[in-house]
Formats: sequence, structure tokens, C-alpha cells
Amino acid sequence: MGPLHGFKIIEMAAIGPVPFCGMLLSDMGADVVRIDRQGTVSMFPDNPVNRGRRSIELNLKLDSDRELALSLIAKADALIEGYRPGVMERLGLGPDLCLQRNPQLVYGRMTGWGQQGPLAHAGGHDLNYIALSGALHAMSGRSAPHPPLNLVGDYGGGALYLAVGVLAALLEAGKSGHGQVIDAAMTDGAASLMTMFYGLMAAGRWSTAPGTNLLDGGAPFYDCYVCSDGLYISIGPIEPQFYAELLQRCAITAPLMQAQMNTKSWPEQRQQLTQLFLSKTRDEWCQLLEGTDVCFAPVLNMQEAMQHPHNVARETFVNAHGQMQPAPAPRFSRTPGEIGACAPKPDEHRQQILRDFGL
Repeated sequence: MGPLHGFKIIEMAAIGPVPFCGMLLSDMGADVVRIDRQGTVSMFPDNPVNRGRRSIELNLKLDSDRELALSLIAKADALIEGYRPGVMERLGLGPDLCLQRNPQLVYGRMTGWGQQGPLAHAGGHDLNYIALSGALHAMSGRSAPHPPLNLVGDYGGGALYLAVGVLAALLEAGKSGHGQVIDAAMTDGAASLMTMFYGLMAAGRWSTAPGTNLLDGGAPFYDCYVCSDGLYISIGPIEPQFYAELLQRCAITAPLMQAQMNTKSWPEQRQQLTQLFLSKTRDEWCQLLEGTDVCFAPVLNMQEAMQHPHNVARETFVNAHGQMQPAPAPRFSRTPGEIGACAPKPDEHRQQILRDFGL
């Protein structure tokens, strides 16, 4: 029984951050009911990001199905949706009407650009949202900007901010008895994630030239290096004592390498470290540096990550429904979350949902 046991969440079927937010809430014990639109085919029907839901399929163009959706929402604690601004209103399921039926409802809205603004009605994806926030340029390092995984916009700046907003509004509604609308935009979330870097820039400690700063690949001691077997390792000894341990364990004695924060020496220091790490295989560097205060880790692919002893010991990945997948996070001491049922087929739980909602 996770910490959200007893809460009912309506998820309007969508892509990207909304199903990921639904997964997080389900993993923490919420009863997440997904309303699938009739005739819509999911791009990734069996993906574990869809785990833990129950599904009912509705044709929201029909008055009867729209009324059924409103009846479900009237008995829910929260709703999450990811349509463009105005779509839920045109479907007759906008926040004003839903809050009339359920004044304590938390109504979470997930978009890329936000509910208003010049770009609010334009199409877009994760890459575009993080580009507008300044994050993509800052992450481009010493190369041209390229698409990262959709972790910063969709999931970090989107789903996680939507989840935090829903949880905060549920706490507030428990005190006030009133629900509210959450406008979660991926551009806003990605910009929020960049707060520290905008602060460093304002203080004159961050250059807008990518690949020249401490955390964007500019510092030779905070980067990834190829080994003699073509595999990669990562190092990050920012603190002086950790950097000193790197020098000691790697038997680095060149005076040039002692001036850690001398940015003018960084190009030459990088050359030294590049040659050093080419002298051994990744496994040999793991034997020497892993588990020390050098701040070291091998760069693993996803198959390797599931087999790493640390991840195995913590059960970071678990076998659920015949598939290895990440375990619920974070972890709770008294009310641990758990993976619910596998991804549902559309309308799989209609009768069960109607019964449990008293309809």
C-alpha cells in the first residue's frame, strides 16, 4: 500500500509526460483510471510507463460518454490531461465544469508551451521546449546542439513538475476543501531546472559559450573519456580533496595537473587525461577507481546497467510481468510503492471501474 493509497486519479490518455506522471502516481499507490478515447491506437501499448492503470474507453463526442466521464471525475481526487489548450473545454470537460461537479478536484494540465502565450497553440516536442528554455544550448557541450533523450522536457520539466503540483494541490485541498487548476508547462519546468545555471550566469560565473564551464564538459576533471577497449568512463572530482585522490590513485605528478581550477590549463589537462585513460580498459579503470572518492563510474549501456552489482543490490531494476524494468522511486520506509498490473488494454476494466466508482 503506497503513500497515495485511497486516492483516485483520472488520466486522460495522452503521450509523453502525462503517462509518465500517471506511472509515478500509480507506483505510489494511487488508483489511476485512464480514459482512452475510442478508436485511438497507442504508440507503445505494452511499455511499462503505462503500468498500474485501469482503463475505460469512451467516445467523448457522445453526450452519454461525456456524462459518464464527468461522473467519474466527480468522484476523483485529481485529473491529469495533456491536450493542447482548449481541447478539454471543447470536449465539455474543461476545468470550470469539472470543478462545478467536484469542487475539491485537483485539475492538472500538462502542455509544452503553457496554457497561454504566443506559442500556446503551436505543436512541439521535448526538443523544442528545452531549446526555448536555454537548457539545450547549455547542454550542447563542445559540439553542435543535438537531441538528448526526452528526460529534461517531457519527464524532468514536465511529468515531475506535474506530479509535484498534483501532490501539493492535494495537500492544500485537504486543508481548504477546494481544488484548483495546475498549469504545468514543459518550457517552465525546464527553465526551472536551469535555476542554478541562470544564477551562475547572473553572478558572472557561467559563460554562454557551451563546453567552457565547470559542468558542461569544459572542465577536464568533469567529463567522460574513452578507454583502450573503446568503452567509456566518467569522472567528476570537483572538490579539491576528491581531485587530489584522482591524482594520487592515477599516479599523476605533472605540475600542470595540480592547478585544478586554472581554466587556461584545461585544454592541456584534458590532453593529459585523454592519454592516461587510453592506457587501460574500462574494467581495469573500474578495478582501480570504482567505489573510491574519485567520483567515478563506468558509462554503461542499459543492458549493462541492469547487471551492475550496485543496481542489483538495491534492486533498482526488477522483473515485473516478465519484463525487466526500473523499480518504483523514491522509496518509502513505511508505505512502500509497488508496480501494479501491466499496461492495460483499452476498456479492459470498464465494469470494474463503474462498480468501484458506484456508477
